[in-house]
Amino acid sequence: MPEDRHQAVQAAPDLPPAPAYGHRSIAEVLTSAAASLGVDGFTNTLGLPGASRVCIVLADGLGRNLLKQKAAHTPFLRAVMQAGQGEVPVWLDSAFPSTTAAALSSFGTGLPAGQHGMVGYDVLDPDQDKVVNLLGNWDPGVDPSAWQPFPTVFERIAEDVDVSTVSLAQFDGSPMTRAALRGGRFISGTTSHARTAAAAEAMSASGPSLMYFYMNELDKAGHRYGCKSEQWEHQLEELDATVKRLNSSLPAGTTILLTADHGMLDIPEPQRIDFSKDPELVDGVRHTAGEPRMVHLYLEEAHLEAAAGGRERLLAAWKARFGDRVWAFTREEAIAGGLFGDVRPAVEGRIGDVMVAARDAVALYDGRRMRPTAMEVVGQHGSLTKAEREVPLLCFTAQGRSRRG
Repeated sequence: MPEDRHQAVQAAPDLPPAPAYGHRSIAEVLTSAAASLGVDGFTNTLGLPGASRVCIVLADGLGRNLLKQKAAHTPFLRAVMQAGQGEVPVWLDSAFPSTTAAALSSFGTGLPAGQHGMVGYDVLDPDQDKVVNLLGNWDPGVDPSAWQPFPTVFERIAEDVDVSTVSLAQFDGSPMTRAALRGGRFISGTTSHARTAAAAEAMSASGPSLMYFYMNELDKAGHRYGCKSEQWEHQLEELDATVKRLNSSLPAGTTILLTADHGMLDIPEPQRIDFSKDPELVDGVRHTAGEPRMVHLYLEEAHLEAAAGGRERLLAAWKARFGDRVWAFTREEAIAGGLFGDVRPAVEGRIGDVMVAARDAVALYDGRRMRPTAMEVVGQHGSLTKAEREVPLLCFTAQGRSRRG
């Protein structure tokens, strides 16, 4: 790595604050739950109530602002919010970038992306000098357990607590699961009804237990139709019904948490822009990666070392093209600003030399490497706006199964 990448870094540009890692972020959910179950070695940072059973429902794509705006569709969750939850915070920060690969990895490990290394939807693998996907299309040349080498919270507590994951069968043993959510039993269910029934059975045994209950239907509807669509609202109503069923079917006294990995906002079609058509925006760029709302740009070595400042020219070109519609910054500025948390050396090269994060409703594509259908995605996320980074945290105690007589 050239020496200029390690020179003293000026103050970070006008960026929002970094996620509240260690205080109020998605990385503190599982660790706090473990502490609330009495497992040694964990801190209950979120102040969760002590319990012998905890079920964490993670609704992919459920932003805090969306849940508030659509409260009319969630009578059960609305009642939970109105009841209050004491000192437990009502919202958390997602990881950065605010995308599933990074945020679920922070959830699963209790670490920021700079440690676990899942720094985007797809990123550069310096060892192969190629862009690799970290979600559903994992590269065969990347070992999930080597890319993300730290033990998960599930692995750390498995000797003391019954650990289970309830999700779709396709995620059982997937590379993403092996990287960030490995450990415990995997229980699959195709429908939400099947998953809630399986969850109730799994948590009926005696002894302490922790369950991770994953739902991806909101995220899928948001990407395809937008988070203002009837389809998205329908899936939100299904989520409300699912959590209501868990409230009545899980053992009484179970702590139920509802949170999310990231939020979402809709991008109008005219604002889905192919930046590769502007030569100045890709001048000297060897690889592009990330997501349309948080682009990683990796430069050719000659441009990094150029006396005239190839990276500075690239930053200037992006700022001239998009102005205050984006944040454009360097890897060093991102690290200095704490966006990825503490970054271990093995992860640095996975982060773009230059990054461009969307500030308003715009999505940025490299049309040279994207399928045309990628630009049909309506609901998007990945950047630092409140709509994307703030996720809810609802905490309540299950009423338990209804009893006769």
